[in-house]
Amino acid sequence: MDQENTGPALQLHFDEASKKLLATVITDREAPPLDEPGLREFLAAQGWSALRYLPNMAIGLLASHNAGVACTLPIAEAIDAVIGIELSPDGVEAWLNIAPSEGGAAATADAVLALLADNGIGEGIDMAAIAAAVAAGSASHVVIARGVPPVNGADGRLESLLPEVRDRRPQVDASGHTDYRDLGDIFVVHSGDWLMLRHPPTDGTPGRSLLGETIPATPGKTVMYASSLPGTAFDPANPDLLVAAINGQPVVVAGGMMVEPVYRVATVSTATGNVDFDGSVVVAGDVCTGMTVRASGDIEVGGVVDMGTLEAGGSIVVKGGAMGSLGRKTSEECHIRSGGSFHSAYAQQARIEAGDSIFIDDTAMQCELTAINHINVGGKRRGHIIGGHLQATLSITGKVVGSPNRVLTHCAIGVNPLMHKQLLQMSKVRDEHETQLLEVAKLLDFAGKNPGRLRPEMIAKARATAAQLSAQIAEMREEQDALTHKIELSQQSRVVAKELLCEGVEVHLGNQCYKVVGEHGACAVGMGSHGLELMAIDDKEG
Repeated sequence: MDQENTGPALQLHFDEASKKLLATVITDREAPPLDEPGLREFLAAQGWSALRYLPNMAIGLLASHNAGVACTLPIAEAIDAVIGIELSPDGVEAWLNIAPSEGGAAATADAVLALLADNGIGEGIDMAAIAAAVAAGSASHVVIARGVPPVNGADGRLESLLPEVRDRRPQVDASGHTDYRDLGDIFVVHSGDWLMLRHPPTDGTPGRSLLGETIPATPGKTVMYASSLPGTAFDPANPDLLVAAINGQPVVVAGGMMVEPVYRVATVSTATGNVDFDGSVVVAGDVCTGMTVRASGDIEVGGVVDMGTLEAGGSIVVKGGAMGSLGRKTSEECHIRSGGSFHSAYAQQARIEAGDSIFIDDTAMQCELTAINHINVGGKRRGHIIGGHLQATLSITGKVVGSPNRVLTHCAIGVNPLMHKQLLQMSKVRDEHETQLLEVAKLLDFAGKNPGRLRPEMIAKARATAAQLSAQIAEMREEQDALTHKIELSQQSRVVAKELLCEGVEVHLGNQCYKVVGEHGACAVGMGSHGLELMAIDDKEG
């Protein structure tokens, strides 16, 4: 159907066949000049603003109009909405795209349904989504049909069956903070007690694409117990059930749990002699002057350590205090070395090293404290750090750091050079394991391509070796990632004073040194834009 509208010097005509709006210049040399904004306003006034404007054609039309030369040119056109259907790569979702109409036919739900049918999609259609997209007039990647996605299998897992068990794996969170929990008493299990249950992986549930095709699920990964878990055995009736083979302390380790024997003694003195035990040691009372306690597991002392020596592969808890003689002319001193964390009520003139963190409830006075992660002084007690040398990778925290008497308190934070060496060693060992795994994989590949060439027991052994190497490589990769993350976190290391920072405190990070002048309230010293500087403490530090 034709429609005509007349303007001062233009006549408009919509051609149904071509769906174009034709503009005819009426010869009128007295008509006022017309520019492009005026032309657009004229089209809108005549009810054609919804059409797609053709700017290139408008140039010639305006020139002819302003010169008073008759001509007919298409000035706009009607564009129908364009509907498109996309399938997600897995075939589980259908996405609707609608390019909006410009004066032409709008998209309809029937047109969308017809296009879905053309694409072989007849199930899982979301009519509400289609209606909303059609009403909006445009759409981009709108989900209008869903198949059934596969549910991947769950990985196998190791479940602890004990109500409380000491975990010797690092427990530092993503921001580098450690759980400051009291390690408590040593928990003991007895021979035959259930320790841990291995759950097999699940196969998962297959899905179904919108085209009716089955989508396989990815089965979960099998978890393996570590090859060596001392003090444990597998239940004869259930090879997935780990039980205690001896009486002792259960300890969670990578790939399972082990049971360490526990040696108990009232006190350690000249009457009992030194203690050197492959397992964990519980001393109910004191460790007296000059005495030594060594344990491959944890050490727990109910009293004080008075110029004695403690060495543990795990953690050390001294419920009293640790007293030494640093700075005094005597052959006796308090030297404590822990592979895990160290926790005591107080420490005075003691040398303490921890493979994880050091926690002292009350006061650390004139001590040498070295921790891989954190040093934290002050639980529910005073929390004074007075004098001495302290070194930690991530943080040194106390309520009061230093002394009003300006006692020199040396604090070193940041990366321990040994950490870089440890990371290089990890990479070397992992490379060796990956090379071994590659050789085993070649052997298994040969066996698969040449049935009967290798003995079945050799193939079984190769598969077991491959599984063990894969588990070890995955564990080493996690350890490397954790250590790399810790090195990155060390750049944000802090010395934190929750209440008071005193003059006499020196903070060192690499080759930088910050010497505290005057007294300051709650604050921290860390790396800022201009090197080590005084800064506010955040919520976690405070």
